[in-house]
Parts: sequence; C-alpha cells; structure tokens
Amino acid sequence: MHVVGTQVIPAYGNKGGFTVEFVGDGGEVVSVQIKSDRGRQLNRLNAVEKAREVMGCLATAPIREGDNGQPVAVENARSRGDEEAMEEQLDEGLEGTFPASDPVSITNTTISKSSKH
Repeated sequence: MHVVGTQVIPAYGNKGGFTVEFVGDGGEVVSVQIKSDRGRQLNRLNAVEKAREVMGCLATAPIREGDNGQPVAVENARSRGDEEAMEEQLDEGLEGTFPASDPVSITNTTISKSSKH
C-alpha cells in the first residue's frame, strides 16, 4: 500500500484528540484515533506523526492467540464488569458530545379550568 493522502479530523467533540486517516492507492483507509493527554501538546500539525508512531507500535505488537491458534478478543470493561471503567468511558463520551449532551429543558404549565356556575 502506498499512502496517497492523509486527513486529520478533530475527534472527541473537538476537545482532546484527532482521527488521522491514511488513504492508500488501492482505496484502503486506515484510521488512527489519538486522544490528547494533558501533558502532550497534540495538535493538527503533529497528529500525523503521532498516528504513524501508533501504527508502528501496532505493527510489531504481539497478537494474543487462543488454544486453537486464532486471535483472542480482548475483554472490554463491560465484559469484565468494571463499573468504574464504564463510568469513565461514559463521562468521556458525554464530554465529547457537549453541548449536545445537555439535558433537555422541559417546562410544564398548568392551566386551571374555571368552574361553570
């Protein structure tokens, strides 16, 4: 695959990260989503280089295999029953959609009926 283009898209609701898409000459698209840490100064200019680092680490990372030699699915917070991790992920998701995540304001009005005489 030869990369013919890259695209940097704000992620996490424009607050704290980017999705970098690498487009290949055969129509392939590889996306890397990078969350910004408080200590790092991740920006649109250095996001591509950071995404390349992530892909390099991924390419050399060992893949866990089961007894049958097939890749093993990694457990997530829900399957582990990790309530704290699920709450943290929910908070991150809500922050990423702010202000759309604000509760709807509902006002109830009451009109009293007049009694007939």
